[in-house]
Amino acid sequence: MLLIAITVVLAGGVATATLDAPTEPAPSAVLSLSATDDRVSIYHRGGDPIDVAAATVRVRVDGEPLDEQPPVPFFSAAGFRPGPTGPFNAASDDAWRAGDTATFRVAGTNDPTLAPGRTVTVEIAVDGQPVASLETVVESE
Repeated sequence: MLLIAITVVLAGGVATATLDAPTEPAPSAVLSLSATDDRVSIYHRGGDPIDVAAATVRVRVDGEPLDEQPPVPFFSAAGFRPGPTGPFNAASDDAWRAGDTATFRVAGTNDPTLAPGRTVTVEIAVDGQPVASLETVVESE
């Protein structure tokens, strides 16, 4: 009986230590957002490089999430026009560095659509940790 009690206590200690283990901190980066018609551009102004393969990008228009979210990196994806530029393009480097602009175009089949005057919010996370929450108003070209 004592052996079982010791095993349970040790297992609880190992589980607690594993759950409390420090995780790698999210990159610290300064980003800016612009949107023109169907194009969303995010400029990396400075700070740490961002691992695009570990990043998630979530887009909302007037508070409503896009039906199809950009699966970065990508080349052709449902809800988006082919050929994003910069680090969001699957053929580019996995690191998004200061000075790089990542751009993608939302297809008319994605809902809600981008239109001048609408508010676009983009949230970026790396390995589930928030990096940036950006907001802008869509302008016309």
